[in-house]
Amino acid sequence: MAIAEVTVIPIGTESTSLSAYVAGMQRVLEQQEGVTFELTSMSTIIEGELGDIWKAIAALHEAPFMCGAKRVSTSVKIDDRRDKAGSSRQKLQSVMEKLGQ
Repeated sequence: MAIAEVTVIPIGTESTSLSAYVAGMQRVLEQQEGVTFELTSMSTIIEGELGDIWKAIAALHEAPFMCGAKRVSTSVKIDDRRDKAGSSRQKLQSVMEKLGQ
C-alpha cells in the first residue's frame, strides 16, 4: 500500500480563502474507491493501492476547475514501500515509540 501527500492550490480565484475549495475536494475524495484519506492543515494524506491513489489525485486536481478556478497547481509526494505493510498511522507510531511516548 502506498501513501501520498497531496496539496492542491487553486489559482485565479476571487478570494484568498480556499476553504470552500478544500471542502469540495474532500467531498470528491469521499467518492473515490480504494483509498482512505486524512485532511491536515496543509495537505491531504491518501492511502491505498498506487493506481487508486493516482485516480484520486486526478479527481482532486480537476475539482477546483469545476468550482471556477482558472488555474490549479498540484504537488504530490508518494511513499510506496513494498517490503512490508504500512500506513500513515504506523509511521507516526514508529516515531512516537522512538521518542518514548
